Amino acid sequence: MEPVKIGLLGLGTVGGGTYNVLQRNAEEIARRAGRDIIVSHASVRNPARVEALGLRDVRLSEDPAAVVDDPEIEVVVELLGGTEPALSLILRALENGKHVVTANKALIAMHGNEIFAAAHRRGVMVAFEAAVAGGIPIIKSVREGLAGNEIRWVAGIINGTGNFILSEMRDHGRDFADVLAEAQRLGYAEADPTFDVEGVDAAHKLTILAAIAFGMPLHFEDVYTEGISGVTREDVGYAEQLGYRIKHLAIARRAEGRVELRVHPTLVPEKRLIAHVDGVMNAVQIQADALGPTLYYGPGAGAEPTASAVVADLVDVVRTLTSDPDNRVPHLAFKPDQVVDLPIQPMEEIETAYYLRLQAVDRPGVMAQVSAIMGDLDISMEAILQKEPAAGETTVPLIMLTRRVREQRINEAIRRFGELDAIVGEIQRIRVETLG
Repeated sequence: MEPVKIGLLGLGTVGGGTYNVLQRNAEEIARRAGRDIIVSHASVRNPARVEALGLRDVRLSEDPAAVVDDPEIEVVVELLGGTEPALSLILRALENGKHVVTANKALIAMHGNEIFAAAHRRGVMVAFEAAVAGGIPIIKSVREGLAGNEIRWVAGIINGTGNFILSEMRDHGRDFADVLAEAQRLGYAEADPTFDVEGVDAAHKLTILAAIAFGMPLHFEDVYTEGISGVTREDVGYAEQLGYRIKHLAIARRAEGRVELRVHPTLVPEKRLIAHVDGVMNAVQIQADALGPTLYYGPGAGAEPTASAVVADLVDVVRTLTSDPDNRVPHLAFKPDQVVDLPIQPMEEIETAYYLRLQAVDRPGVMAQVSAIMGDLDISMEAILQKEPAAGETTVPLIMLTRRVREQRINEAIRRFGELDAIVGEIQRIRVETLG
C-alpha cells in the first residue's frame, strides 16, 4: 500500500521528537500500522531546526497553512501550542477532510467541543493522547481499556512542574520561591510559571479526562482551580507528621448526578502509591466499578515521551483510514448522541476532610474558642497538633485535621476564626483526600 503522508505543524521540542521517533522506529511503526508513515511536509520558523534534525525529503514551509492545504497530506499533526493560529489551522484541516493529531491540551479543553463537532461532520478523526500526561497512554486507557466500567472518580498529578516543587520542598525543607527559581533554571518551569503553579495547565488536562471518563462535554470554565504558591515548607512538614504528603491533585468525581471538577493542593495519605510520585513524574489514579483502583505512572513531558503518544495516535489514525466513520472509537469515548451534559458541583457543596493551620496567641482559652466554633458548626476533628512557641515568640501554630465535612461549613469556620482577636495572620486551608 502507498505510505501515509503526514504534515507537521511545528518542529520545536515535541515536533522534533516526533520526527526522530518516526525515523528511528519507521520499520516497527509500519508493522503496527500496516503502512509506512512518512513526514512529507512541515512548517518551520527556525531554519536551525532543519539542520539540527537532519530533515530529509521533507518539503518545508514557513506558513503552516501551506501544510494544511497540501492535497497530498492525509494527517495533520499540530504541535504549535496555544489557541491561535492552532484552532484556525485545525478547523481548516478538518474542513479539507484531513485527520488531525494534536498535543494541545489548552486547545482541546477550551475548544474541543467545536473541534469534535467539525470532525464528526466531515467524518474525520481528531486524536489527542499527548494532550494529557505526556507519554502515559491515559486517554486510550480510559476511553477503551475501561469501556466496560462505570468510572467513579479520577485523581491525578498531571503537572510535573508543581510536583517537582512540592517534592523538593518536602525532601529538602526548602521554600516555594527558592524551588520555583531552580525549576526555572532547569527548564521545568517557564519564565511566567502561572499556568503550572496556579493549576491552569492541570485544569486543561482534567477537563479532558473528565469528559472521557463521564461522557460529558468539555467544561474547562467550570473547573475550580487553586495553585500551590501558598503552600509553605511548614505545611509540608506538618502534613508529614500527620502521615500525609501534599500533592497538587486534579480531581473529577461523579456522584448523585453531578460532577466535581477541581484542582488544588491536597493532603494524601502517605500509604497511597500516588503520594510517592515525585519530581517531574505524572500519575493518574482511577476508581472504576468493575476493575477497582488502577494507577498510571510515567513521564508527563519531554520530547520523546510526548512524541511516543503522538506517534501512537498516528498509528491509530492510519489503522482506521478506511473504516466506517460512524464505527470508529468516539473522540470523547461515548457516541456523540450519547454525550450528556452533567451539572458541575459547586465547590461549597463538595465534601472532603481539611487541614487547617492557624497562628494563635499563646494564652489560655484560645483552644476552647476554636473548639467552640468547630462544635457549633458540627465539624468533627481527626487530629490536632499544638506546637510550643519558639524562643521570643508570642504566637504558636495550631494545626487541625478535620473529618469529612461540606466545604460551606469550613468556609464559615475560617470566617469565624478570623474574627477572633487571638488568631493572627492568614489561615491556611488544604483539602484532604484519602483516595480509598
